[in-house]
Amino acid sequence: MRIWDISPSKLCRNHLLGEHRELYAMWVVITENKKGYSLHPETLRWKGKLKAMYLRHEQLVSEMITRGYNHQSPLDKRKATGNTKQNDYVDSIKDQISILKKKKCSCRV
Repeated sequence: MRIWDISPSKLCRNHLLGEHRELYAMWVVITENKKGYSLHPETLRWKGKLKAMYLRHEQLVSEMITRGYNHQSPLDKRKATGNTKQNDYVDSIKDQISILKKKKCSCRV
């Protein structure tokens, strides 16, 4: 599971849609206290920061719409509590860029 900390506009199609799918799954794990992936480092960094996760989701959705995708999986804004900023990282932004470059996809990093 991964939620990037890079502008969605820089992500290739696969990484944009993949992050959206994983963010939605992680939202369910956290908001509904599901066990799957609940102890994953990427999940743990978002606990207490559902407002920041909600805002990231809105960024992803905006980019998806810009690219012509039809978005039909909104998050419940009432559950968007906690911090508005994500300052904890599994990998630094610099390392995330390096990871994406190594994938040789069409991400613009």
